Amino acid sequence: MVRNFRKEKLLPLIQIRFDTVELSKANFDTCYHFSTMLYGGDVDMIESAVRICRGYLHGAWKKIGPQDVTVKRLSGGLSNILYHVQLNHPSESTRPKQVLLRLYGQTQCEGALENLITESVIFTLLSERKIGPKLFGIFPGGRIEEYIPASPLKPEEMSDPQVNPLVAETIAAVHCMNVPINKEPRWIWDTIQRSHLSKVPSPVVFCHNDLQQGNILRHNTCPEKIVIIDFEYCAYNYRGFDLANHFIEWTYDYNQPKHPYFGAFKDRYSSPQQMKKFIEVYLQALFARDTHQSKLEVNNVKTIMKEIKHYTLASHLLWGVWAIVQSRVSKITFGYCEYAHERLTSYYKLKNAILAGSKEQTAAVKRKVIELD
Repeated sequence: MVRNFRKEKLLPLIQIRFDTVELSKANFDTCYHFSTMLYGGDVDMIESAVRICRGYLHGAWKKIGPQDVTVKRLSGGLSNILYHVQLNHPSESTRPKQVLLRLYGQTQCEGALENLITESVIFTLLSERKIGPKLFGIFPGGRIEEYIPASPLKPEEMSDPQVNPLVAETIAAVHCMNVPINKEPRWIWDTIQRSHLSKVPSPVVFCHNDLQQGNILRHNTCPEKIVIIDFEYCAYNYRGFDLANHFIEWTYDYNQPKHPYFGAFKDRYSSPQQMKKFIEVYLQALFARDTHQSKLEVNNVKTIMKEIKHYTLASHLLWGVWAIVQSRVSKITFGYCEYAHERLTSYYKLKNAILAGSKEQTAAVKRKVIELD
């Protein structure tokens, strides 16, 4: 199982303003009681899961009792508690036969409510677009989602020519979305040298921002279907960052059993040919969803490859700084210090290479001017 070590945020990365939020106190108290019980013993857990599912699902679910379902707690990060709830004897026509019951973790910290509502909005829209899992219900304290019989991509599948075109199409679908949240690209912090990135303009689109192997699922029974999960970091951001970050993730394996629980394999990074093919598929999917995109000058392979090169710096710096903070506050078992060292070392090496290349290019131009004179 892929280690999900990015379950805790460093900052409230996406925010949304709410003028009025109305909620029945009786409904809230009831659901809160159910979700509180789910943290208790096995009997309470099953009874509470039954009540929540019976209240929010249709058909056979309306008549279920504790004896009619199997409830199993799933492993995951510290942010949420996950339960797999399955009907023991569903009829052939019953839909769904099983669901994922998600209970939110810390909801009392500053900005938690806004972040949860924003994530619910994003989850709902991705569900409607069939990019993410289906949404069956939202209740105070959690939600009921589609249970997907799928597996996270393996490290070697990230670069698999049979798989990554499917990922490219899915990323294009995400980037085409219009989501009712703040559209300023605030996800990249002020610590990043904006003066450098401003020289490489990149369109601001709705981004996932964490397209690593553990967040990309491949259906067990329908392997040509890709589903993206975990939307904690979704926000409007520069396209170059989302794509650059994904290609960097080709080189990391978070499945290592021993400390620091990750491996860096630089030889797995995309070749120019692989990247070109990926971008071509991405653009084809983009144009198919929005014909206007084909008229924009920024939508070509050469431009996007340049974006990826420079926004790779942003990705390394962002996750490097993030890991430093997590090494002090996170309770998740992961080598955050080692990860920070790896990402920041990569950042400085690439930065020096890019600067050296820029100086050489400038010198070449000057030599050409002198020759012309």
